[in-house]
Amino acid sequence: MNLELSEEQEAVRRLAEDFVAREVTPHAVAWDRAEEVGRGIVKKLGAVGFLGLTIPEEYGGSGGDHLAYCLVTEELGRGDSSVRGIVSVSLGLVAKTIASWGTEEQKREWLPRLASGEALGCFGLTEPGTGSDAGNLATRAVRDGDAYVVDGSKMFITNGTWADVVLLFARTNDTPGHKGVSAFLVPTDTPGLTRRPVHGKLGLRGQATAELVLEGVRVPAGAMLGPEGKGFAVAMSALAKGRMSVAAGCVGIAQAALDAAVRYAGEREQFGKPIASYQLVQELLSDIAVDVDAARLLTWRVADLIDRGQDFATAASKAKLYASEAAVRAANNALQVFGGYGYIDEYPVGKLVRDARVMTLYEGTSQIQKLIIGRALTGVSAF
Repeated sequence: MNLELSEEQEAVRRLAEDFVAREVTPHAVAWDRAEEVGRGIVKKLGAVGFLGLTIPEEYGGSGGDHLAYCLVTEELGRGDSSVRGIVSVSLGLVAKTIASWGTEEQKREWLPRLASGEALGCFGLTEPGTGSDAGNLATRAVRDGDAYVVDGSKMFITNGTWADVVLLFARTNDTPGHKGVSAFLVPTDTPGLTRRPVHGKLGLRGQATAELVLEGVRVPAGAMLGPEGKGFAVAMSALAKGRMSVAAGCVGIAQAALDAAVRYAGEREQFGKPIASYQLVQELLSDIAVDVDAARLLTWRVADLIDRGQDFATAASKAKLYASEAAVRAANNALQVFGGYGYIDEYPVGKLVRDARVMTLYEGTSQIQKLIIGRALTGVSAF
């Protein structure tokens, strides 16, 4: 096993590091306070190729493997997880799913625009009354001639107020459970689709999060992604890869916590010595460092499995579970190193604590990941 990055992967990592230092880190505090990331970041992400990673060049993508994608996602998470979310959703959940499930016409229509940053995607699965129980959707799509008429609502949709297309999941027949769900590509300027911003979030405050309300939205039958009734399979395949992206972003949060805590511990003096010289502070730092390395290796394993064409879903759940919980621990430990200063948003660790906490909730809670892992171990379904 060779864990050394290739020259190409190392170049991608350095490119992401430089991009974050130039375009993200200087604005992170202001974006967090304003509850809005600067919209211009989308075109910049597209211009540098980050929105087209792993998408074939024939569709306007920038190619590359999934480890390169993880390296970029980690660096973005280290700078500002709100920016990481733009890429994780538009590329990781939407563009990659179109590349896997779309018709040639759908790929030609959407992938070049998504990869360039000309268009942005959002993932319309979660509903006000349906989070972890993704097979029990209330949103309905009723066939009407050569179209479907969609009514329902979606909640906590990342990129929701910015997106140009929503990968929407709706029930197309009365078959109970996930077998009645289908997927559609719906332009967000379609009449009857309303977007309402969600403000006052604990973390990821700069991220454009929305509620989507659909009232009599007509969607052409040709906009269905994948076969009718296979929408749940589409969603689960997207989320399996999405969990790798979340895990990589969590590695970035944990790395940012470690960097900040080590730097501060070397500068801050108490009792005539830098606090880094005290063993209990060293314990906090060492705990963060071990969590960073373990989470990173679990995440890289998922990328390796994907690139070698092997089954990766359970490994993705393990990586997402561990990395998200590790990010929370790392951020909390870093705040402890900072003491009272950690509670002031002029320092980075308070934001890291807030941003890390949601990672254990979305794209499958920690409890859902444990159910998935347990089912894989025992062969007994929990759903």
